[in-house]
Amino acid sequence: MPAPHRVVIAVFPDVDLLDVTGPAEVFALANRETGGRDRYEVRLAGPGAGPVVTSAGVRLMADLAFGEVGAAVDTLVVPGAVDRGPHGPVARVDDTVVEWVRATAPHARRIASVCVGAHVLAAAGLLDGRRATTHWSTAAQLAADHPRVRVDADPIFVRSGRVWTGAGISTCMDLALALVAEDHGEEAALAVARQLVMYLRRQGGQSQFSVPLSRPASARRDIDDLRVFITEHLDGDLSAPALAARMCLSERHFARVFRRETGTSPAAYVEAARVEAARRLLETTDQPLERIAAATGLGSVETLHRAFRKQISTTPAAYRRRFRTAS
Repeated sequence: MPAPHRVVIAVFPDVDLLDVTGPAEVFALANRETGGRDRYEVRLAGPGAGPVVTSAGVRLMADLAFGEVGAAVDTLVVPGAVDRGPHGPVARVDDTVVEWVRATAPHARRIASVCVGAHVLAAAGLLDGRRATTHWSTAAQLAADHPRVRVDADPIFVRSGRVWTGAGISTCMDLALALVAEDHGEEAALAVARQLVMYLRRQGGQSQFSVPLSRPASARRDIDDLRVFITEHLDGDLSAPALAARMCLSERHFARVFRRETGTSPAAYVEAARVEAARRLLETTDQPLERIAAATGLGSVETLHRAFRKQISTTPAAYRRRFRTAS
């Protein structure tokens, strides 16, 4: 029997519970789905062996103290913890965890952070010169604290060589599935995803947010209502004059109000919403590009191609090949 993949997950006080249990569950199911071939052996390591209270108040049991882990680590997983600051969440960076990660990383085949665990990797010097992601709420903090890291707050996970960084909380499952796919292939990862009843095994290049969620709620209820209307009528007339008329505003005043409340122009918002709808159809259907362009209000295949290149720097066909999830 080959030696198991030894997965060591760091745990410490107030660690996010799902950051730990999500990947552990994925690796356990991978063992079952692959019949135990090249199995994963998951161990939790903390400042000391014994119980650790997570952010949810649930206690986890660390199998090992940091000093007992040694060099036999295949995959090192570093979750995160946050404190509440005056302006929102602040990633916690514990010096004890950072020093252990810095010492252990050279012995690991690969390193992965989950959510704000990226801040720990950055503090350990493991992200310098690399592209990385983290939870959207602390991305600005990561960029400010570590200017040598190329922070990209949009993807759900990013791979840079042997270092992987994942976005917020539930995306730990997507990241762990990608690690399984690297070890055992896509079929094994998809089998695990089916057991988890995950609607979609998302790839790393997909965004943390849909278009409506990427914009905060407006101070004006009528603008929020208009955003819902846009999402529900993508194949209709969503030109600036039509939307201004719906709001009973002049076109010029409407454009000013919309930009003030959403941070973008009406035309840019509509195009982004239409591209997002087209992405969902490319991921989940075999509809031809002509039908997708019509259904999402983009009109023609040429316009669909132009919008995709502008929004996500790829073509509809390339996007479908990478992210298609149903046969």
